[in-house]
Amino acid sequence: MLGEMIGEDQGKVTGIRVLPAEGQSPQVEVSFQTSGRILGVDYTEIGTYRSALTAAGFMRGNGQGILTTKDGELVTWIGEGIGKPKGKGLAASWRGSIYYQTTAQRLANLNGICAVFEHDVDEVGNAKSKVYEWK
Repeated sequence: MLGEMIGEDQGKVTGIRVLPAEGQSPQVEVSFQTSGRILGVDYTEIGTYRSALTAAGFMRGNGQGILTTKDGELVTWIGEGIGKPKGKGLAASWRGSIYYQTTAQRLANLNGICAVFEHDVDEVGNAKSKVYEWK
């Protein structure tokens, strides 16, 4: 069951790199930087994901990132998702799962949970995400 929203952020794509194709699937690597709030704690984030366009017209991707709080606490994450192109440029809508790991005491509730995310990017690379605990 989808639980309550635990985090939200917004930011910008900071880099794109075309990678060698896997079979017939073109691949890209996308890096981004955001700022937001998770479990009531403000953070900045850097992340990178790799995606491949499938023959069926959707994208399959996986990535990793680091959240840094204002106090210097770190949270790492890995995730996987499915994306749908949404018109021109970078526009895409992603949905998937994300797993966190941290030694930060006030964010320890992130350890051991499966969260789900909504990540939307517009055609010029502006990104917004919401994260929910999956109960």
